[in-house]
Amino acid sequence: MEKLTVIKIGGNVIDNAEALDKFLGDLSGISSHKVLVHGGGKLATELSARLGIETKMVDGRRITDEETIKVVTMTYAGFINKTIVARLQAKGCDTMGLCGADARLVPAVRRPVGDIDYGWVGDIQTNKINDTLLHMLLQSGVTTVIAPISCTSDGHLLNINADTVAQSIAVAMSKNYDTTLLYCFEKKGVLRDVANENSAIPYIKLCETEALKSDGTISSGMIPKIDNACKAISDGVAQVVIGHAGDLTALINEQPGYGTRICR
Repeated sequence: MEKLTVIKIGGNVIDNAEALDKFLGDLSGISSHKVLVHGGGKLATELSARLGIETKMVDGRRITDEETIKVVTMTYAGFINKTIVARLQAKGCDTMGLCGADARLVPAVRRPVGDIDYGWVGDIQTNKINDTLLHMLLQSGVTTVIAPISCTSDGHLLNINADTVAQSIAVAMSKNYDTTLLYCFEKKGVLRDVANENSAIPYIKLCETEALKSDGTISSGMIPKIDNACKAISDGVAQVVIGHAGDLTALINEQPGYGTRICR
């Protein structure tokens, strides 16, 4: 099987121009197949404030009303996505920017209203990922950059979770590729001690994750990443790596001492 790396970068990388440029330089130097999924950063919140649109968050999740879906689509699928595409093109990496709505790449349904109405937020239909399109682009030598915007079957735009987009794509592509899912953010991995940046745990087995949640080693924002990692491994992805965006080359090359690898 050919190798494929599905890489997700978060808002902290996108918000730092210098860090983003280094990351994209490292990404352009990867010769094997790659797909990049990106989050949104602070730009949507800043633009909302300029437009007089209140930003509402619940447990770190954005409430996406009718005005907010316009803003996040403009920023995520527009400016951020095309900025990344342009910079990768300038570095010699043939790139196409898409969002989940394009060619029904990442189909989703509106999240049901429970205790909280998240508005136009989508839950991904993971069994309907358009892996055929991605395969065609990869075989043509094109790196795809994917923004976390999808749509309903009747055509309304949806804001979707970028971590889950990356996981769903990695699972879908693992049918035809030896796939690694790589979560890149501002930490060096899953830290044994949150106060020590150099305490990344090298390997975590699936059977160890619940104990690490119970003792607080895995907490807050790391929990959804680990949950996505476990689901990816269980559904056929070869490995999941969590590490610092500045260490992309070392993470890709599986250099010892970099990142946390989730394994069976």
